[in-house]
Amino acid sequence: MKLSFNTWAYSSFPVWVPAYPLEETIKRLARIGYDGIEIGAASPHAYPDYLSAERRREIKQVLDDNGIALSSMLPAPGGGPGFNVASPSAEERRHTIEHYKQVVELCAQWGGATVLYVAGWQVFGTSQEQAWEWSREALREIAVTAASYGVTIAVEPTSMDSNLVESCAGALRMMRESEAPNVKVMFDTIHAMYRNEVPSDYVYEMGEHLHHIHLADTDRLPPGAGRGDFVSVIAALKEIGFKGYVTMEIGFNRRDSEPDKVARQAYEYIKPLVGA
Repeated sequence: MKLSFNTWAYSSFPVWVPAYPLEETIKRLARIGYDGIEIGAASPHAYPDYLSAERRREIKQVLDDNGIALSSMLPAPGGGPGFNVASPSAEERRHTIEHYKQVVELCAQWGGATVLYVAGWQVFGTSQEQAWEWSREALREIAVTAASYGVTIAVEPTSMDSNLVESCAGALRMMRESEAPNVKVMFDTIHAMYRNEVPSDYVYEMGEHLHHIHLADTDRLPPGAGRGDFVSVIAALKEIGFKGYVTMEIGFNRRDSEPDKVARQAYEYIKPLVGA
C-alpha cells in the first residue's frame, strides 16, 4: 500500500480554505513523505479548461522532480457547471460526461491511471430509476474513453454528499451494471461512518473490486483524531491484499484548516499502520 493526499485542503473547493498553487502543494506533500497525490479537477489546481499543453508539461515535470506520483484524479461536483451525470438537464449531463473525459485525458498525461466517479444525485421530480439510468449510461460512456487511456474508473458511494449511490451495495451494483472491466469501486470512511456502518466491513464486501480508498475521520479530521477505527481498516486492507493507494481526503470543509498540519498528522498516524 502507498499513501496519497487529496488536494482539496490546499485548493479553494468546496469552501475558501487556504489555497496554494499546485506546484507548491506537490512540493509540500512530497516533503512530508507521501508517495502520491490525488488532484482535484478544480481551480486553482487542475480544471482542464484552464491548463494549456505547456502548463500540463510543467506540472508533470514538478511531479517527476519531487518523486511523487499522481495516484488519482476526481472532478469537483456541484458549483456553477453542476457536474451531475444524473441531472434532469440534458445539457448538464452532456457537459459532465465531457468533463469526465477531459479529466481522464489529463490524468493519463500526468502518469495517473485512476479517476473517481461520483454517480450524481437525484433531483426532485426525477425518479430514482431514471436518475440511476442516466448515471449508469454516463459511466458506460466515460469508461470507454478511460479504457483507451488505460485508466480505471472507481465508483464512490457518497452518502454524506449525494443521494444516488450511497452504500457499498450501491457502488457494487453500479459497477456491475456498467459492464466495463475498467470500472471498479472505492469508498471513503467518512461516508460509511455517516451511515453508522463499519468502514472495515466495506473492505471485505468490496474485496477484489476495491481499487481505491479515502481515509477521513469524523468531521473530515485526520485519521486517529475522531471516532474511526483505522487500525481495523488497514488490517482489513492487508487481509484482502490491497495494493492501491490509501488516500487522505481531509481538512477541506472549513476555513480554519491548516493543510500541512492535517497532512502531516494523517501521514504520521497511518504510515506505521501500513508499514514500510
